[in-house]
Amino acid sequence: MPHLWNAYLECVIPNVRMKLQTQRLIDRWTGQLLCAALSGWAKLARRGELAQPITPRPVKHILVIMLSEMGSMVLAGPMFALIRQRFPEATVHVLQLKKNQQVSTLLRIAQPEHMHALDDSSLTGLLSSLWRVTRTLRALPVDVVIDCELFSRISALMAYASGAPRLVGFTPHTQEGLYRGSFMTHAIPYNPYRHISQQFVALVDALQDTRVAPTLPRTKWSLLQTLPEDSGMRVDFEAGELETFKARLLRDFPQIAEPKLILVYASGGILPERAWPQAHYVELVRGLCAAGHAVGLIGLPEDTPLAKNIQAQLERNALCIDLTGYTKSIRELLMLFHQGSLLVTNDGGPGHFASLTPIRTFMFFGPETSRLYGPLSSRTTVFDLQIACSPCLSAYNHRQTFCDGDNQCLKRIDPAQVLSMALRELTTESATP
Repeated sequence: MPHLWNAYLECVIPNVRMKLQTQRLIDRWTGQLLCAALSGWAKLARRGELAQPITPRPVKHILVIMLSEMGSMVLAGPMFALIRQRFPEATVHVLQLKKNQQVSTLLRIAQPEHMHALDDSSLTGLLSSLWRVTRTLRALPVDVVIDCELFSRISALMAYASGAPRLVGFTPHTQEGLYRGSFMTHAIPYNPYRHISQQFVALVDALQDTRVAPTLPRTKWSLLQTLPEDSGMRVDFEAGELETFKARLLRDFPQIAEPKLILVYASGGILPERAWPQAHYVELVRGLCAAGHAVGLIGLPEDTPLAKNIQAQLERNALCIDLTGYTKSIRELLMLFHQGSLLVTNDGGPGHFASLTPIRTFMFFGPETSRLYGPLSSRTTVFDLQIACSPCLSAYNHRQTFCDGDNQCLKRIDPAQVLSMALRELTTESATP
């Protein structure tokens, strides 16, 4: 949602980039107003239908809305599996932001012609894509919409605009704030104590209920009692594709041909409080290089200054290489993961993408909880101290932390302990046939 308002403001006020707090304010007031108006309209249109069965019609087209999170697409694996089990004859459509479609395309969640995108790069692009996508969805027509966004108001509005008779999505119920209307026909209370994969599955399970707006909770038991060790998602590579990438990597960095390669993602992205301290990463990388291993610092091009800073503190050790911006797509990032023995990462997309590959992963949590967003992978070791104030980021507080950057939940994760576990993991890997 913030990306959409950001595109709008950048067009209205040239050369001014919208601050996150401003985005939240616009979302809060404008978004709530639109949702309230649409709720009143929906109530009038459905007068006499409440608590009555929905006349069933064959489900031919299902739309899944997952706008903003690429990592969540991996965690939604069990949900997509259940959709195909429950509705084997239905065509699955996916609506995302245009810039976030790489993962769903790689995972072949839907056919290319069934992938729908909102272009938030400009006001013109946003408005035209909203109009185009709405017309396309209404022409199908869509039978079911599954809105996987937690409390994004634009996704709720798009769900209603699709014209689908059955809309399923999250509701805060009696929680304060986070209002996004009352027009969902199948509203599921968001549960901050259940893993998000389990909650995604609950959205599909709720579609068994043919009543409009019955008593909550809509789903009274979980189809996913135990989290699977695997998301069920796969990425297939062409014959020789991984070998070609490896040859390019070794040609560009011949010093990593012999030692094991450990990949490190030290950036916190748009939420810097999710990052393990830079000093801790320096200590970890120094210890890995001293043990004879190679370390690749990964990230986006804007993470290059961070990588250069870490390298400088290591006296430009040849075994520590800068790979920020090296991979040009998520597909290339996955190919890079195939070359590594271990990934050390903050909470974020790379840890979830790694679960699609054989690489072992160390992942740091604190501001957000691994109990809700931990990757579905038996090859992942989670570091989560769960101190008194952790987690401090949630859908209920719009991911606004109160620690002012003093993220003790991560600072107290001892780099010496992480290094010891990493060296032990790498030794175990050598002994494994």
